[in-house]
Amino acid sequence: MEWSPLSQRIWDMKYRYRSESGSEDADLRATWARVARALAAPEREPALWAGRFEEALAGFKFLPAGRVIAGAGTGRSVTLFNCFVMGAIPDDMSGIFQGLREAALTMQQGGGIGHDFSTLRPKGAPVRGVGADASGPLSFMDVWDAMCRTIMSAGSRRGAMMATLRCDHPDIEDFIDAKREPGRLRNFNLSVLATDEFMAAVKDDAEWPLVFAGRTYKTMRARALWDRLMRATYDCAEPGVIFIDRVNAANNLAYCETIHATNPCGEQPLPPYGACLLGSINLASLVRDPFTPQARLDSDALERLVPLAVRMLDNVIDVSRFPLPQQESEAKAKRRIGLGVTGLADALLYCNTRYGSPESVALTRTWLGEVQRLSYLASADLAAEKGSFPEFRRGPFLGGETVRGLPEEVRAAIGRYGLRNALLNSIAPTGTISLLADNVSSGIEPVFAFAHRRHVLQPDGTRSEELVESQALRRWKSLRGEATPPAELFVDAQALAPADHLAIQAAAQAFVDSSISKTINLPRDISFEDFKSVYTEAYRLGCKGCTTYRPNDVTGAVLEPVATPAVTAPAKLAPVAAPREAEVVYIAQPLDRPLDLPGRTYKTKWPGSDHAIYITINDILQDGRRRPFEIFINSKNMEHYAWTVALTRMISAVFRRGGDVSFVVEELKAVFDPRGGHWMGGRYVPSLLAAIGDVIERHLVEIGFLTKVDTASPKALACRVAVGEGPLPGQCPQCGQPALSRQEGCDVCLSCGYSRCG
Repeated sequence: MEWSPLSQRIWDMKYRYRSESGSEDADLRATWARVARALAAPEREPALWAGRFEEALAGFKFLPAGRVIAGAGTGRSVTLFNCFVMGAIPDDMSGIFQGLREAALTMQQGGGIGHDFSTLRPKGAPVRGVGADASGPLSFMDVWDAMCRTIMSAGSRRGAMMATLRCDHPDIEDFIDAKREPGRLRNFNLSVLATDEFMAAVKDDAEWPLVFAGRTYKTMRARALWDRLMRATYDCAEPGVIFIDRVNAANNLAYCETIHATNPCGEQPLPPYGACLLGSINLASLVRDPFTPQARLDSDALERLVPLAVRMLDNVIDVSRFPLPQQESEAKAKRRIGLGVTGLADALLYCNTRYGSPESVALTRTWLGEVQRLSYLASADLAAEKGSFPEFRRGPFLGGETVRGLPEEVRAAIGRYGLRNALLNSIAPTGTISLLADNVSSGIEPVFAFAHRRHVLQPDGTRSEELVESQALRRWKSLRGEATPPAELFVDAQALAPADHLAIQAAAQAFVDSSISKTINLPRDISFEDFKSVYTEAYRLGCKGCTTYRPNDVTGAVLEPVATPAVTAPAKLAPVAAPREAEVVYIAQPLDRPLDLPGRTYKTKWPGSDHAIYITINDILQDGRRRPFEIFINSKNMEHYAWTVALTRMISAVFRRGGDVSFVVEELKAVFDPRGGHWMGGRYVPSLLAAIGDVIERHLVEIGFLTKVDTASPKALACRVAVGEGPLPGQCPQCGQPALSRQEGCDVCLSCGYSRCG
C-alpha cells in the first residue's frame, strides 16, 4: 500500500493504540482489526461482520471519525462520538452552572460541545428578587471559555465549542463584535442564527426588533445589523451564519424536535443533548483508471461499501460510552449518524474534472445522490433486521421535507420496513484522517496546497527537510510520468473563485440530510460588497449555513503557498513568523548555569493588589545571541507565593531547554481570570498571568530574541503576539511549523496533522 511518511507518523501519534502494559497495534492492519472487532460486537455473528468491516477499512475506503479509530476496542473510558450539543440553558443561576458542569464533564471525555445562549436574558435586564441587573449571555460565555482552557490545561484533547445566538436577541450586536476584543472567546466558534424572516427583512431593509421574553429592547434596520455581521466576519473571520429556519424545515425529525445549535464545526445541527457521530466514504479510493479517458467511480464498490459503513456507524451507538445519560438517551432514541465523503476534490481530479466546473457539479450531485440513496436503503434494511429508531413515526417521517425528495424506491422501503437511523448523511471535517489516508483531499474541500516542504525536528536538535505532496499530485507523477500537471485542472483553494466553492457546497447540500462543514477561502483583497454577496448567494442556493475564511489583520494568514503558474515545483510555505527560526538552537539536554548572568528586573502593579510584583529575567549568550535562561517572580503578597514559585521553575526549565520559547508568552497571555481582568496601559489585560506574559514578551523583544511587528500595518504578516490570540497565526501550536491550513471550519496542520475546530 502506498503510504507517505507523514501519514505513518500521524497513525503512530494519533491512532495507534498503546496500552499501559506496553502492548500496541503492530501496524495499520492491526488498528483496522481492533476497530472492526469492536464495532462488530453488537452483531449476532461478530466474527463474520468483523471480517467485512475490516475489508471496508482496508485501503482507507471507509474512514470512521478519528475518535472511533483511536478509541474503539481499547477499553478506555472515552466517547466515540465527536461532539455534542448541550441541553438548553435555563435563565437562572442554578441552571446556568448546571449547564457549565455538564459541558465540563463532556469536554473531559474529549467531546466538543455546542450551546445556544439565546435563552439567557440580555445585559441590563432586571433579575427579580435580588435587585440586580443581568450581565448578559456573553459574560457567561466567558465562563465557558475559561472552563475550556482549564480542561485543556489539565492535559485533555484541545477543546472545541460552538456558541450560537439568535439574530433577534438584544445582545446580538455585542455577540457579533465579540471576537474584535483581543483574546476573548478564543475557544469558541461563533455563529448567528439567521431566520428566514430576518433574511427577508435584510432584503427589504425593514425595521428589525431585538426582543427577549416578549419585550422589545431595541429596533434597528435589518440591513444595518446584517452589514455589521458581515463586517465582523470580513475583519475577524467570525461569526459564521446558520440559516436556522432552513435547518429545522429540512430536519427529518421536525415533528419531535427543534434545533437551535450545531456541533463546533457546523456539519451536525442537533437538538439538546444531541450527539455527533461521523464517518466518511473515501471517494478517491473508488476511482478506477485515474487520469485516463476511462476514469470513473466504481459504482459496484460504492454499493458494497455504503451499507457496511452505515452498519458500522449504527453499531458505534451501542458500543460507545457517553459523558452524560441524557446524551445516551437522545442518541439511542433517534440513532443519528453522519455518513459523508472525503477525497471529493481528488476524485474529481482523477476523473479529469476541475473543481467548481459545471462538470464537477454534475459529478458531485451524481456521487452524493448515490451515497444518500444507498444510505437510506441500508438503514431501511437494518430496520427490518433490528428495528426502527424508537422515535420513528411513519406518517410524519415520510411527510418531511427532505424525505419527500428521496427516490421512490427509498420512500417505499421506509414505508415497508421503517428506518434504523433518523438522519444519515453529513459532510464532516476530515483534516487529520484525510492526512492519515495518504494525504487525500479533505471532505468536499478543494485541495488546499498541492505541495509544500516541512522541516522535521530530530531528537538531536537538527532538522531534516521533506517534501509533502497531495495524493493527487503524487499519483499524477506516478501514473502519467509527468512532473507538471495541467494548471487548468490542478487548481488549489486559493485560486478558486467564491462561486466555485458555493457551487460544490450547494450541490452537496441537496443530498445531505444534516449539514456540511465547508470553508470558502477568499482572497485578502476581496471587496466588502463581493464578500457580502457570498453569504446572500449561499442563502439563495439553499445552503444551511456559510463559513468563509479571508486572511485579515485580526486572525492573520494561514498557510500561504507561493503562487505558481503550474505545479512545476513544490510550493514553499510563506514565512509567517519573524525570521528567527534559522537562529534557534534546539538541544537535547538543558543548558548548565554559569556563575554570572546578565538580566533585568521589571516592576508591575496588578490593580487591586497592595504590593507590586518584581519579575527578574536572566539571559545567556549562545552562538552570539542573547536568549532567556531563567525567571524569578517576587512580591510581598504571599497570596501568589506557591503558584509563582511553580511558574518560575517551569518557565525556567523551558528556557534552559532551548528552541523557540515564544509559546510561553502566547500561553500566558491567553489566560483569562474568570473574575475579570483590568485595563493597564490603555488596553485590557485578561489576568495577572497575562500581565506577566507581557513583561516576558517585552524582555524578549528588547534583547532581540523576538521581533515585534507593527501589527497596525495591513501588510504585516501574521506574527502578532496580541493579548490572548494564542500561537502565531499560521504557526502550528503543536509542531511550530507555519503550516496551518483553514479547512472545513478547522485549523489543520499540513506538517504534523494537528487539528482544532474553531
